Amino acid sequence: MKKIDRRKFIGKSTIGLGAAFALSQIPKSLMAALKSEYINIPIGFQSFPIRDMLAKDFPGTLKMMAGYGFQLVEMCSPQGYAAIGFGPLTKLKPSEIKTIINDSGLNCPSCHFGFPELTDKLDDRIEFATQLGLTQMICSTFWLPKTATLNDYYASADKLNKAAETIKKAGMQTGFHNHEFEFAMLDNQLIYDALMSRFDPDLVKMQFQTEVINLGYKASTYFNKYPGRFISSHLSDWTADKKEVPIGKGIIDWKEFFIASKTGGVKNFFVEMKLDNMKDSTGYIRQLSL
Repeated sequence: MKKIDRRKFIGKSTIGLGAAFALSQIPKSLMAALKSEYINIPIGFQSFPIRDMLAKDFPGTLKMMAGYGFQLVEMCSPQGYAAIGFGPLTKLKPSEIKTIINDSGLNCPSCHFGFPELTDKLDDRIEFATQLGLTQMICSTFWLPKTATLNDYYASADKLNKAAETIKKAGMQTGFHNHEFEFAMLDNQLIYDALMSRFDPDLVKMQFQTEVINLGYKASTYFNKYPGRFISSHLSDWTADKKEVPIGKGIIDWKEFFIASKTGGVKNFFVEMKLDNMKDSTGYIRQLSL
């Protein structure tokens, strides 16, 4: 066993006691304000990465995720995503889905919908969302072809603005989720910025996906650039060589992220990664919230 020098030990102990004393002199109101930077962040997960597990055992998988420390789940519309893993859930009524989610110890404020669901089946989708108890209906992007022009993006944004008016009247917030292809240049403009200029700031809030760090774009930059324009964020972390790792193991500055998220107006955070990385992420986020 390594011997500890007594003088160094006493010195370090004195410093530690001094720091503790100094902290004890900070008014409780100020300490609460310092802690409020991160405290009480409800941690959620996006259901898409574990869709196969949910399809096989919906209640059991949700309880497993709650056991990992998650409090929220963001669903994908079973009808809109039926062909890519959520088909078995179409047999359940939205009220039944809600009951199963709540019985697992989770809440579901948000759900992804395909763009056609929000343009061609809006009334039905609003009814689904209402029965599920949602507060947010998120468009999972427009899925425009690679040949799309900036005017095509503008036209789609106008359609989502119109749908969002109806969604707002139903008491919910519309959101738009980005992928990496919104962070491409088109006609000398970044598509993401072009969309921000076209979306109605009140009707359509953004859901930022942190994966675009792989393209050199930071969520915090956009939270500060567009204050109040965001509703939620998908969290994933990455190494410099673009390998997905648990939150806190990659290159994203999460303290900076969460501070800026307040400026952005973010209400919910959904971890979206491979299962092993998701379950290893809650501890780091909880540590940040202390």
